[in-house]
Amino acid sequence: MTIMTKVFGEITIDDDRIITFPKGIVGFPELTEFALLHDSDKGADSIHWLQSIQEPAFAMPVMDPLRVCPDYNPEVDDEILKNLGELNPDDMLVLVTMTVPKEVEKMTVNLKGPIIINAAQKTAMQVIVEGDEYPVKFPIYEILNNKKKAGE
Repeated sequence: MTIMTKVFGEITIDDDRIITFPKGIVGFPELTEFALLHDSDKGADSIHWLQSIQEPAFAMPVMDPLRVCPDYNPEVDDEILKNLGELNPDDMLVLVTMTVPKEVEKMTVNLKGPIIINAAQKTAMQVIVEGDEYPVKFPIYEILNNKKKAGE
């Protein structure tokens, strides 16, 4: 399938790369099909994009939370994760959404609402972590800047 995206221009996405969010994502329940993309020039460790298949103008920047919060380990009830099918830890991918305002120094990630992907079954969901341990707006600019200076 070929779609015109806001971030990557015209791209072709193979059907086997489509990730289904049966219940959509927070704020966009009608968007249920996405592809996980990244800038190949920057490598797989860079920022990724959850690109909507249904709404090509919609793409959310996401990243591995361990890059900015090495001890990130939210507890999520197994009952909630049943919707993803049989989940083998080796097939589980956890991402967090990013907010990048005009003042890039105020960049944050949402540690309260991680996205859990079952890579084997291509299903995903966004969950809300209980408690106050993880914030919705976790500042990351300085962390990423320090990692860049350190060559990480």
